[in-house]
Amino acid sequence: MTAPAAPWPGDPLDDDGDAAAVPVPPRTHDDAALRERIAAAVAGADAPDVVFAVSRHGRRIVHSGGTAPPPEVPRPDLRYEIGSASKTFTGLLLARLIRRGTLTGGESAAACLDPGRPAGPDPVTLAHLITHTAGLPALPRDFFVRALPAWHTNPYARYPAARVTAAFLRHRPRHRPGTRWHYSNFGVAVLGHALASVTGTPWEDLLTAHVLRPLGLSGTALRAEDPRTDATGHGKDGRTAIAAFDAGGFPAAGAVRATPQDLLGFLEAHLHPSGSPLAGALRAVRTPVVRRGRGHRHVHTVAWFRHPTDGGPMYFHGGATMGQQAFLGFRPDTGTALAAVCTRRVRGSHDPFLAGAYALLAEG
Repeated sequence: MTAPAAPWPGDPLDDDGDAAAVPVPPRTHDDAALRERIAAAVAGADAPDVVFAVSRHGRRIVHSGGTAPPPEVPRPDLRYEIGSASKTFTGLLLARLIRRGTLTGGESAAACLDPGRPAGPDPVTLAHLITHTAGLPALPRDFFVRALPAWHTNPYARYPAARVTAAFLRHRPRHRPGTRWHYSNFGVAVLGHALASVTGTPWEDLLTAHVLRPLGLSGTALRAEDPRTDATGHGKDGRTAIAAFDAGGFPAAGAVRATPQDLLGFLEAHLHPSGSPLAGALRAVRTPVVRRGRGHRHVHTVAWFRHPTDGGPMYFHGGATMGQQAFLGFRPDTGTALAAVCTRRVRGSHDPFLAGAYALLAEG
């Protein structure tokens, strides 16, 4: 694996080396065929509520459906839990704070959480946490024991912020930070608490001030607010209602819930950062920072998984809570953004929702 000491260059370029992010002139597309593909993906998801929202060169297509009766509030207007796709918001927040000079990304996370603690020779940095190279497990060692009584309802709610930070401060990585990649909800949760501690501002307020408000994301929330406008999750059977997700001490790793339109706005900002108040940070999170696996074929940015296509890279991140799923992605080469959400959690390698969303974006 290769990982830089800093999370991204000070003045990153776009993937093709051009400093400017100029919108590509619209190509000729068969919108009817695209609508048919979106409708097929919605039907194939086989979930109580499904919304696929696509933006192509600024033209939005939103299609919804589901196996359950239509809710009182139209499905595209509900807020959906996006689970681990929340990490793309946290990654953009860190990039924003670095661009503003508030942080460098090289700060010791332990020193941020406990200012009197020596950093040591190989500290876990903020950059390590967001790039999953901190040497941390997916979850704290004692998480499962604490969460077991609420495993099928709200396991994260039983593990509060104080336990997350305490578990991190006593953890001893098995590998030197920056040398191995291992996906970690634990690590990104710690990052959220470290950012709050070093700035003296709660993560929720940081995200609102530096990401949500500048991008005009008024349909995005960080906790359940209203059962009439928050989508209700369902279990694997597609019928059993699941309580609203409580992220407990892991908000930076999975607390975001948003309307499909807000998610499209978030993704469109990544496609066309020029003119945005977050332009530098939006370009930064498209820059590859970690390459791993045989031939370094797996590429990651600060916030996104990055896969090649014939026309250029596509960026994506999935997420799930106990009863909902989400897939976010964008392709600069086709000017396409995709936000897909549903109210059913299906585990396994043959999940039709995720397969349909990925294929829709990958096929252009």
